[in-house]
Amino acid sequence: MNKIAPVTLRGKYVTLEPLSEDHHDGLVQAASDGELWNLWYTSVPRPEQMGAEIQRRLTMQEQGSMVPFTTRLNDRVTGEPGKIIGMSTYCDIDVELPRVEIGYTWNAASVQGTGTNPDSKRLLLGHAFETLNCVAVEFCTHWMNMQSRAAIARLGAKQDGILRANARMADGSLRDTVVFSIIASEWPQVRSGLDFRLGKVRP
Repeated sequence: MNKIAPVTLRGKYVTLEPLSEDHHDGLVQAASDGELWNLWYTSVPRPEQMGAEIQRRLTMQEQGSMVPFTTRLNDRVTGEPGKIIGMSTYCDIDVELPRVEIGYTWNAASVQGTGTNPDSKRLLLGHAFETLNCVAVEFCTHWMNMQSRAAIARLGAKQDGILRANARMADGSLRDTVVFSIIASEWPQVRSGLDFRLGKVRP
């Protein structure tokens, strides 16, 4: 396997489809829902930066280091994918092991807490472990992003450690990065937990 191929993944609440330039306007609207770029500990692009961010992710896909997705909310009645609500990616890809990180993820404020994030993670983890045969999947987040840290822990990921001052944020501050992972042997238990959560959610 030289590269991970783009793929569409459809779940209960969301559909993940390969990122495209055509998604620009929908992604701007999604990021504007809550003005997510104002959360200093995240890296959500501002409206005027969205085009450049799409190009950056597509370039990294060509290089084989990232597979970017656009997240769409499924219609409650038909189940068909509709409104764009955010983005996610496979990144830091090691095709030899294979191993991936799930990162650069954000969702519109109005859909947070509605089951869209665990559904998205269920799709990405399932594809990583069951189709790509990954030995592990990693998650990284800012030390100060308590919401993200709690959400990753709820998935069943274990904290590997903290990388001190290993990245610089847009405001110039240094980021302490908290690293989590799920290994292949843990996936069945994590999958059961996610399926249980998704069965209870009423978005």
